[in-house]
Amino acid sequence: MNKNRLFYTGNINSIIRKKYFYRFFIAVICTILTSAQVCFSQELIKDELVEATLKGKVFENPYKPYKYNYENITSIPVRLSVISDINSEQDIHEGQDVVFVVKNDVYHKGHRIIKKGDFVYAKVNTIIKSGMNGIPASIVFGDFKFNGLESAKFTGTYEKFGQDRSLWVYPLKWALTPLPPTGTLTNFIKGGHAKLKSREIFEIYYHPGW
Repeated sequence: MNKNRLFYTGNINSIIRKKYFYRFFIAVICTILTSAQVCFSQELIKDELVEATLKGKVFENPYKPYKYNYENITSIPVRLSVISDINSEQDIHEGQDVVFVVKNDVYHKGHRIIKKGDFVYAKVNTIIKSGMNGIPASIVFGDFKFNGLESAKFTGTYEKFGQDRSLWVYPLKWALTPLPPTGTLTNFIKGGHAKLKSREIFEIYYHPGW
């Protein structure tokens, strides 16, 4: 009886050892195959056509404004207004030049560096159309150019937003949700167009220490 029990126990232990051995063997095989696939993938990265195309060509690093001290927090406000009205839904496109006029004299260390009435040129960087659920449109102006001054020393962009109707559209949607499908109808309420009027004055900042 005891011999049979020992024999049975021994068989079980043998089966368990074989089971773990097979698992270990499969894990090793998978590791080898994965490593081989990675090596193969790295070899594929070396594209002969790309190497032949780029061979002998010299590429310069992107421009880095190391000479500017962006930790300097000194800033001087410059008040601007557009010379003619702009609407995000009318004849305006990204990359378009826009003309602004300076509304105040700007001084630095007792010297006038920007004169009231000077024209300033900028570009329309981005136009975001009004969206559903009251999301407003916006226009981003950038690359402001002042005569005799470096553009990098001015605030990067100015963004004009349309009317944000989502402030009342979302509460209305939640209130109408128990009455389907009326809640979903608010999806079709669009936000306001971005409009910049010539009478509106906004500020960008000149940073002489940059």
